[in-house]
Amino acid sequence: MAVRTLHINAFLYGAGHHSSAWRHPDSAAERIGDIAYFEELTRTAERGRLDAVFFADGHSVNPAYTAGTTWFLEPITALSAMARATEKIGLVTTVSASFYTPFHAARMLASLDHISGGRAGANIVTSMFDAEARNHGSDSLPAHTERYGRAEEFIDAIVALWDSWDEHAVIADRSAGRFLDADAIHRIEHRGKHFRVDGPLTVPRCPQGRPVLFQAGASDTGRDLAARHAEAVYSVAWDLPAALEFATDLRARATAAGRDATSLAILPGLVTYVGRTVDEAQAKKSELDAYLDIEGALAQLGSFTGQDYTGHDLDAPVSDLPPISEFTGPQTVRNSATNHRDATTHSARTARISRCRRRSRHHDRHTRVGRRPNRGVVRRRCL
Repeated sequence: MAVRTLHINAFLYGAGHHSSAWRHPDSAAERIGDIAYFEELTRTAERGRLDAVFFADGHSVNPAYTAGTTWFLEPITALSAMARATEKIGLVTTVSASFYTPFHAARMLASLDHISGGRAGANIVTSMFDAEARNHGSDSLPAHTERYGRAEEFIDAIVALWDSWDEHAVIADRSAGRFLDADAIHRIEHRGKHFRVDGPLTVPRCPQGRPVLFQAGASDTGRDLAARHAEAVYSVAWDLPAALEFATDLRARATAAGRDATSLAILPGLVTYVGRTVDEAQAKKSELDAYLDIEGALAQLGSFTGQDYTGHDLDAPVSDLPPISEFTGPQTVRNSATNHRDATTHSARTARISRCRRRSRHHDRHTRVGRRPNRGVVRRRCL
């Protein structure tokens, strides 16, 4: 009988994924801007033999939502510091293809891979809020399909940049006066709809060849992108049938794309409350739930779905939400008075929020489970 091993990727976020955990007197709410705090968390994860730690990222802050913690340190900068405080654990960051250029992203991620000794990974996303676009010179995000078209080209370009240096391009031949082997460094001459990139990259080849590519899209377009390029996929499923459907569909798409479907790791989200007994764990969760603010939880729900739930009857049904492909951010939704599907895979079926706490909990399921790479380090597997 084959032995299967459980592998775990810790999603680090603020003072915890419960939206009101920061209010607990023992929380680290005052430390989320202190890199030593995240170094401690990462060392703890490494001692526990977890595979990797992961940072999400956003490019805007909603000042109307004040009941929860928000973004603080830029993740690649933070992970570079955390790399120096650890030895083996993988270091994964979110990178938005909508706001980075391929050269900028490839250079920063390659640098993180060198700093960490080959432990970098990148979750490529397309972002979801118009407010983020307005921090990068645009009035709104492009349509969902266009964003994913840009992401496809973005991945092609960053992979080509990482491959623009052969493994032994740096020869450091003092006697011959040659630091580089010119024949081992290549221009990529990328010309596409969204980017022009000549190359080569300014950073030599990564210790692990290329950083590991992650993806988290749940739409048809997102699944296709993951099937073609991702080595691991973050997913959220509310029950076992949904999880199995996602995994079966994604692996079928990977096979259709000419890849070995078994090489694709699917990492379902899980939030845990740890206790010596089930009752003890449940008591911890209930203690955190007691800090939830109803209006704050409704504001949080609205930020994900693009709908205004202020004054909504908590026992009344929520409206059906159209396909994710129509979602371009909550501001657009409010302006057009159109309902949209939540970009984090809410069901289109009618839902009930008889208790706001139950509804808020849906957005707290983010601790990731994954496959342990060689020697406990995020390593690139051949596709």
